[in-house]
Amino acid sequence: MSQDNVLQEKSLLFAARIVKLHNYLCKEKHETIISKQIIRSGTSIGANINEATYGASKADFVAKLHIALKETAETEYWLRLLTLTEYLTASESESLIEDCMEIKRILVSSLKTSKA
Repeated sequence: MSQDNVLQEKSLLFAARIVKLHNYLCKEKHETIISKQIIRSGTSIGANINEATYGASKADFVAKLHIALKETAETEYWLRLLTLTEYLTASESESLIEDCMEIKRILVSSLKTSKA
């Protein structure tokens, strides 16, 4: 499996976890503001990665991966904020943050390779 396919799969699975997190925050914690932000950024990562694979040019591919990288950073922020505000425990957010960081590392590597 190529790195692009791994990245697409990991980002799709991560997006599914973010959707579940959004539902949990809305139903169990009655939190709607941050949950709206995290569902936008967390699902946008995979959407941009998927769109990059169909880019019209190398520049388009790289631009979409950069957007995905920015969305990854934003999602990490919201996850850390949810932990600091005690909507999530550290153990609840740990796995999500680890997955987010793994996607971030793969994106950085892919961008370096694409620019070389």
